[in-house]
Amino acid sequence: MKQLNKFLITIVIVYGTLLLIFSPDISGQTVPEAKLPVLTTSAGQSADINTLNVILEQAGVKYDYCDVPTVEMIKSGVGLGGKKSKEGFHVEIKTDLKKFKKGTPYKTIVFAIGASLKGMGASGLTVDDELKRLKEIIQYCKKNKIFIIAVHAGGESKRGAPGSDNEKMIDAVAPFSDYIIVIKDSNKDGRFSKIAKEKNIPFTEVKYALNIVDLMKKVFSVK
Repeated sequence: MKQLNKFLITIVIVYGTLLLIFSPDISGQTVPEAKLPVLTTSAGQSADINTLNVILEQAGVKYDYCDVPTVEMIKSGVGLGGKKSKEGFHVEIKTDLKKFKKGTPYKTIVFAIGASLKGMGASGLTVDDELKRLKEIIQYCKKNKIFIIAVHAGGESKRGAPGSDNEKMIDAVAPFSDYIIVIKDSNKDGRFSKIAKEKNIPFTEVKYALNIVDLMKKVFSVK
């Protein structure tokens, strides 16, 4: 199912790219540089992680991915210690191993924010388990100077009332990130703008998830 979802997302992005001429509206906004190698993961286990991974692929950014990496796996660096996918646990190693050998420390972690009880259940996690995992990862990133990018591309469907599962995932990641990227529909109430302003975090809002492709090229200096 994950592969099917990813295939469909790829088709949408490629088709949309052919139909639309677009560029991120980043005038007056700071777009920081992030370094490779990069790990992607989910904050809340929603399908938005598939969208994020396809965006990076379309941007030409090589990455490793795990839905529920532990701190120990992240410490293992590129290759995630040789962990393999199994039911409820997914790993993809797509980093260019000619440039970054296995074990090379990650320089960037990108979180796709969005809660799914079904997704967490499939990984054997409760909401509290997921929040604990995220806290541990973020603490490790801060201690080891790993750049954190928070992406919210799920729009209104991955938002909710204060205290909802989706908002808890936002609280767990966004205020501690080094860069926040959202689509316009994710930020109708200005919540992400407010977090970015209060925490002095570089922030970019784009109209569509498609726009994040070109943005990631800028962030990771892909030519």
